[in-house]
Amino acid sequence: MASLNVGNLGEYLREQRRNAQLSLRQLADAAGVSNPYLSQIERGLRKPSAEVLQQVAKALRISAETLYVRAGILDEREREELETRAVILADPSINERQKQVLLQIYDSFRKENGLDTETKTGADTIEDGTSPEI
Repeated sequence: MASLNVGNLGEYLREQRRNAQLSLRQLADAAGVSNPYLSQIERGLRKPSAEVLQQVAKALRISAETLYVRAGILDEREREELETRAVILADPSINERQKQVLLQIYDSFRKENGLDTETKTGADTIEDGTSPEI
């Protein structure tokens, strides 16, 4: 796991807050954290937990994974994998069985390309408990 780069994170949060046209106090209220604590994060003096980052991301309406990468909690490649999985799981045009099969195919391609997936997908079995035929 990478070390925490809170300076870079703080600058990024400040930029996102300003883009959202929120004051520090407004963002702190929306995220459910104290104004001084958020100020310290923005100035690179505090290392926020993943939970706090998730609350801030929700308040800013940005990806929590992006903040995790900025904070060094999540690797860029892991973020991309999580986002890919989230898009597949959120697709309303395919059913649950198809989503699970698609995730299995995705995992097999990643393994074939030397990217061993550590993320549990739930794609080991379909709803009825059987393995899909691919």
